[in-house]
Amino acid sequence: MSKTQINETTLPGVGVRHDFVTESEKQVGVLRHHSGRLDLLVYDDIDPDRCQNTIALTENEGRVLGELLGAMQVVKSTSVIQQSIGELVIDWIEVAEHWTCADKRIDALRLSDTGVLIVAVIRDGETTPIPRRDFELHDGDTVVVIGTPEGIKRAYAIMRGAG
Repeated sequence: MSKTQINETTLPGVGVRHDFVTESEKQVGVLRHHSGRLDLLVYDDIDPDRCQNTIALTENEGRVLGELLGAMQVVKSTSVIQQSIGELVIDWIEVAEHWTCADKRIDALRLSDTGVLIVAVIRDGETTPIPRRDFELHDGDTVVVIGTPEGIKRAYAIMRGAG
């Protein structure tokens, strides 16, 4: 698999555009305006200087799209790990306000009894890798866990208060 070349172009008074050509010969890009707004760009097949389609995204929508694309890569990587390690899976658990784990420290949840490890917590677009045992979870956090499917089911139940 060859490395994709990303071209960066500064557009004075507008922002910065990043684009690349896909393996199927489609040119796509992202224009980050100085305001923080993003445009997802799909270029015309015949005239590569003209956009065939532009999708305006807010900064939050851009972050969500990036997380989705990043999640796809993590899932792909995880499937490789699963083949090597057996039943190991990864999951993302979003903490709701009424859950038992909201506003509690990780060590108070006793998730180690399930055989599940918390490998990251995503809060407001920021990721805390391998959070400490005294890290406090809040509603809206996304907790990235790794373990067996059964262990993750038990951890999910404990976190929401049903376990």
